[in-house]
Parts: sequence; structure tokens; C-alpha cells
Amino acid sequence: MSAAAIRSEPAADTKRMQEVLLRQRAAHIKDGPPSAEVRIARIDRAIGLLVDNRDAIAEALREDFGHRSVDASLFTDVSGSIGPLKHARKHVKSWMKRERRKVTPAALGLFGAKAHIEYQPKGVVGVISPWNFPFNLTFTPLAGIFAAGNRVMIKPSEYTPRSSELMARLFHQAYDESEVAVILGGPEVGHAFSSLPFDHLLFTGATAIAYHVQRAAAENLVPTTLELGGKSPVIVSRSAELPLAAKRVMNGKTLNAGQICLAPDYMLVPKDRVQDFVGEAVKAVTTMFPTLKDNPDYTSAINQRHYDRLMGYIDDARAKGAEIVEINPAKEDFRQQPFHKIPPTLVLNPTDDMKIMKDEIFGPLLPVKAYDSMDEAIAYVNEHPRPLGLYYFGNDAAEQERVVTRTTSGGVTVNDVVMHVAMEDLPFGGIGPSGMGAYHGVDGFRTFSHAKAVFQQAKSDLTAMLRPPFGAKFRKVVSGGIKR
Repeated sequence: MSAAAIRSEPAADTKRMQEVLLRQRAAHIKDGPPSAEVRIARIDRAIGLLVDNRDAIAEALREDFGHRSVDASLFTDVSGSIGPLKHARKHVKSWMKRERRKVTPAALGLFGAKAHIEYQPKGVVGVISPWNFPFNLTFTPLAGIFAAGNRVMIKPSEYTPRSSELMARLFHQAYDESEVAVILGGPEVGHAFSSLPFDHLLFTGATAIAYHVQRAAAENLVPTTLELGGKSPVIVSRSAELPLAAKRVMNGKTLNAGQICLAPDYMLVPKDRVQDFVGEAVKAVTTMFPTLKDNPDYTSAINQRHYDRLMGYIDDARAKGAEIVEINPAKEDFRQQPFHKIPPTLVLNPTDDMKIMKDEIFGPLLPVKAYDSMDEAIAYVNEHPRPLGLYYFGNDAAEQERVVTRTTSGGVTVNDVVMHVAMEDLPFGGIGPSGMGAYHGVDGFRTFSHAKAVFQQAKSDLTAMLRPPFGAKFRKVVSGGIKR
């Protein structure tokens, strides 16, 4: 059986998942750490699946979302997944090399003592991937997982069933079950999956679910990497080029209809520039989307539940005094539509008691909050949970440095949004409520590897003095270490 798509009946399937895990672990132990050539071959097969099935992937995503831009899917879930895999393929041999370290005291080195770090595969890695970018957030971590020499079990989201089914079939074609297994099922299966004694577990999803995943993993002391989200702020400086900022912010906010963990979640704009920003945002959206309702480039909310949640944010904000600016260039009627499209919507003068300012939005809604001074903007960010991303627009180098160093976030993009995640050589991860740990590039290789410390003692018995009975030489060595 190859890369099994395990369709779960929760009670029976826990045992089945355990059997697959044991099979993968047994294969890992039997075969030992894979060579660079084996790791590269696994990466190449993943790239091949994406290249050869690009159209099927885009179509599955379009159907799962009701409507999702095919071009955007090819950009984010196909091309955007191939890049990290190619980066890992290029560098895996250098990443695998032993990392020499100095011995202490240095005199030991003179007599032949050596120290190094051996980057060892952890074994079997569990991956729980989300619905917003099902392929990207499965294949991208595979770059580090395969480069590190691991095997993997994958639990994709039940919210995107066509994509999950396709993913299972593709892995079935290219990998043996002892290398890759895909588990299909709903929340109960997800809970059972996160309870398995993996050697590492990667979860990408909502912070609220992460508590349950972390709790389940803790029962087996499984190390976890949590890629979550939060309310990523955009700080617009008085020195910012407002038209450019609006174009880039609204592009980030409308990509996948804002259903991105790194999407701009709220704006902090100088009080006297708010209306100017609104005007530029309207221009930017109108240029990108002259129409929305039947526009193939504009994506729907994933399902009715999320559509209702987002519309509820607008109703709540309006009821509590916010000004709602719906950007609907062609003045289309969205009350009757086959999917769940929502026009890009600005929420002006938001207050912290509004639901839209409490929850991660995950949709094409953008609160715009006015500030008087940069200190006030920085303080507002610091008064709230640490976000996955932070974005600064401006041309004041000293102010930029102050924002970057005086706020804490998973990552920062300056004069754009989201783009730091696309830098292959930068770690991607959150902090606190927005996540734990990081991957991408060499940081992904290290996350999914065990950095084993190895020390080789010198042949000369230089440490004899450290064994009882303790004498004058021993006391001299100890005294030499007890000083400032």
C-alpha cells in the first residue's frame, strides 16, 4: 500500500494511525539516516507532483472555495510551494554537514579532543495543515522535513475535501506509506492524530485550536511547532508614500479574500491621513477588481459559517458606531450570489469593544484606526497579543528602526505586507499567541532535525586529575574556574 489515504472512523482509525506511525518509525530505524541523494529524491517527487498536477490543484481549490482565483492558486499553492522545495534541494548537502564546535578548555583541543553537532533526523513528523492554503502549507514544510531525513504523516483540513482527496491520491502515487501517509477526516480524527507519539508535530491553524493540539501533544511530550496567526498590524508613517502603501496593503488584504494568517488585520494611520488612505484604497481595489461578483480573480469566503462570521463583524462594528466603507466599484448586488463573496470593506473609527478588533479577521475586512504619534501607535501594538506579522510603511530610517525594535512579532515586512514569508532564507514563525518555533530554509531543516552534541575525548588522559582522590592539582583547576 502506498502513501495511504486513511479515511477515518474515529474509534477504529486511531489504531490504524498508530500502525502507520509504527511502520514509519520501524522503517526509519531499519534504514538509518537517509543519504543526501535519498532526501533529494523525495524532494524531487514532491516538486513533480506540483508541476504535473498544477491544473488539478487549482481546480480542486476553486471548487472547495466555491470560487477561488485559479491564477492566485497557481501562484500561492503551486509555484509558492515549489520555491521552498527547490531551495532545500539546492542546500541540503551543505545543511547536512557536521558543524564543528570548539572544545573547552581549549587545551583539550591541542591534544586531539573534538566537538561537533550531528544533525540527525527526528524520525516521524506529523503535519496538520489548514484549509486556506492546503497545498502550500503541506508541501512547504515538506522541504525541511524531507531535507532533515524524516518520514511524515499528514492530516489535511476537512474544510477543503476536494483538495485533501487530491492530495491523498497524489502522495499515494509518488511515495510508499512508510515515507508519507495522508489521513482524511474531521475534528475527532484531528484530535486523535495530534495525540499520536510523533517525533515532532507541526500544526498550522487557529490559536483556539492550538491549545487543544498542544495539550494532546504534551501527553507524549511531543515537540511542537505551532504556526498560528493573530492580528497583524500595519503602521503607516507620515513619511509613507500613501498611494503605494494602499496598493500593497489592499493587494495583501484581497489575496485569497484576506484568508491568510499574515493578512493585514488592522491599520494604524496618522489621524490627518485617514481619509487620504481611504481614497487611495478605493483606487487600488478599483484598479485590481473593476468588478467583484463574477470576477475570476476575486476569491470567496470558504463557506457559509465564515461568511456569516465576517458579516457579523460588519454588523457589530456598524451598531457600535464605526463608519463602514464597502469598496464595490461596479455597485453590484451581493445579496444573491452562488458563492460567498464579500467586497473589500474598510471599518473606520473602530473601538476595542468591537468583535472585529478582538478576533483575527481572516477575511477582506480592514479596520483603520487613527493615531496622533508614533509612540501611540507602538504602544497600541504592544498592548495587544504579539502578532505573526507586523508591517511598517515609511521612509524614516530612525522611525523604522524604532518600530522594528520596540515591537515584538513573528516577522516584519517593511514597505509591503506578507512578503517576508516568501524569503526562503528567513525563518517563518510566530511568538506567543501567534505561534511557537519556526521553519523555512535552513531553519526548517534544523527544526525537524535533532542537533546531537558529540564530543570525542583526547587519547591523553588529561582529565585524570578530575577523578578522586582529589589533590592539589584538582583544587588548583577548580579555584582557577571560580573567579570573575
